[in-house]
Amino acid sequence: MSPVPPHAGVAIVGAGAAGLATAIFARRLNPSVPVVLLDGAARPGAKILVSGGSRCNVTNARVTERDFFGGKQTIIRRVLRALPVLETVAWFAEMGVALHEEEHGKLFPDSSKSRDVLDALLREVQACGVRLTASTRVTAITRDESSFTLETSAGPMRADRVVLATGGQSLPKSGSDGVGFDLARGLGHRIVPPTPALAPLLLNTHDVLHAQLSGVAHAVDLSVWVEGAVAQRLSGSLLWTHLGVSGPVVLDASRHWLRAQLEGRPAEVMINFCPGQSFDQVDQVWTALASVRPRTFVPTALAEFIPASVAAALLAHLGIDSGTALAHFTRDDRRRLAHALSHWPLGVAGSRGYSYAEATAGGVCLDEINPATMESRLCPGLFIVGEVLDVDGRIGGFNFQWAWASGRVAGAAVG
Repeated sequence: MSPVPPHAGVAIVGAGAAGLATAIFARRLNPSVPVVLLDGAARPGAKILVSGGSRCNVTNARVTERDFFGGKQTIIRRVLRALPVLETVAWFAEMGVALHEEEHGKLFPDSSKSRDVLDALLREVQACGVRLTASTRVTAITRDESSFTLETSAGPMRADRVVLATGGQSLPKSGSDGVGFDLARGLGHRIVPPTPALAPLLLNTHDVLHAQLSGVAHAVDLSVWVEGAVAQRLSGSLLWTHLGVSGPVVLDASRHWLRAQLEGRPAEVMINFCPGQSFDQVDQVWTALASVRPRTFVPTALAEFIPASVAAALLAHLGIDSGTALAHFTRDDRRRLAHALSHWPLGVAGSRGYSYAEATAGGVCLDEINPATMESRLCPGLFIVGEVLDVDGRIGGFNFQWAWASGRVAGAAVG
């Protein structure tokens, strides 16, 4: 543990994506301002290393405020415009990390190694003259008329300005344990109650499908119903697990179900196994199949639309004889199957929690931040960036883009 300096022009609490970006931009744009970057971990950046399956989905080719939830989209849009995606790509190229585009606009380093992303950021921090102090946990921050006092595990220090970049509560082993919420609350901020986001979901034990289908992935539509109305419609790949469901579409749906639960509003998640098709359309397909292929068995026909294992599990659950040919498929059974394919309820019991969540929903109320500077409207000299704010993006590199963009805004302002 290195001793902290007695005083800093700017103290940044947290050396994750947002903290590193803020430090780099602060020194690039205000090279005369001394910047100290404090992190509780011995090796900062653990969350960057594990992101994207250790490949680091740095950003997305197409980013708008509609890819985010939480605070007002007008505020999110203004922050994002400070660092468009093309400028983000150029920024990483300057640091020696070329990016390429993959499915759904995801941008990854050409090396497909998150270590290269983190190393580039840490090299740039050093090159910019930022003082990085690891293994230094900030436990309290107070403000007087002229500056801040930070209580740390390495002793107290003073700072003219403070940037909170502590992250939320997702992946707590990486250092995101929610301490930023306590620090912000202690300086007068309101915290929107947090929940996990981008988290695998657990299913009730009576929902038998997942136990039979663990490891199977396929495309679906999901709808999140809250208080009897559709709150979100999502499309993508679903992965059945031994505990429930995961995969991109489930991770995106998780925050909506969990927020509804937190707010005490009844919620459920429905699967459409035939993406883009309604009950009537699915029923028409099966009616037509019976006419043109009457001798085909129902499981064989169904396996043309969904994986054979999923088809078998659905038919068994519905009690439909696997030896039934389409010519003998009764109207009632056909409509039961069409309804199951288009509107299957998932018995969601919860999520796997922050330990498996990729983001946190909730956090410091966005209305209390000036989007032109990321400075607190309640505590002058305090800046707040990244996941500690009430902003969470869908899967695909959006949360990293929020970190880079909010760090760019704060970095320009702290000097």
